[in-house]
Amino acid sequence: MSPSVSSSMKLKDIDKQTYRSRLNQVIVVFIITLAILAVTFGAILIALFTDPLAVDNVTISSVNAAVESAGESSNFKYNFLGVVLALLACGAILQKLKDKPFFDEIYYIWQLKQIQNTIYRRLKKIKKASLDGDENALIVLKFYYASLKQLYILDDNTITMSTLMSEISKLDTLISESDKEIHVDQFTQVMLSSYK
Repeated sequence: MSPSVSSSMKLKDIDKQTYRSRLNQVIVVFIITLAILAVTFGAILIALFTDPLAVDNVTISSVNAAVESAGESSNFKYNFLGVVLALLACGAILQKLKDKPFFDEIYYIWQLKQIQNTIYRRLKKIKKASLDGDENALIVLKFYYASLKQLYILDDNTITMSTLMSEISKLDTLISESDKEIHVDQFTQVMLSSYK
């Protein structure tokens, strides 16, 4: 999937059962496809780039010994390259499929996580700016915490939910003290450029 994410990201309701079911299906198919492609690509690379053993005047036992001593180490790089090629192929397949209706929830959550990672890397500066009354920082935090809450619910992450709810409460207090109208839908990624 492409790392580029739309500049305007809005939170939307996701059906938990649909999301989990489709995600599990994609994971299983991805793993099976990756394994098949890795073995196939590895075998093709080995067939193309390794020298076939000369069988003239060679006994089966010497062939087996040669394969055991030299084959494993010399084929590792081809097998590894096969895995890399399989990952690239699976990534290309997912890139082509991401706009299909089946992937709506999965791709939305993937985009959301990309934005959360960007915000997290700048969180210290954003929090500092929010304490100074920066409206964009407050909007970003409102979006960030709301999106985290959505993911925690989808992933049944109850361990850190209480900490998150505490942060949301602090932010709500800060927003009410600032006398600003702050909504999650006001968030755009352009706002993050101020906090590099």
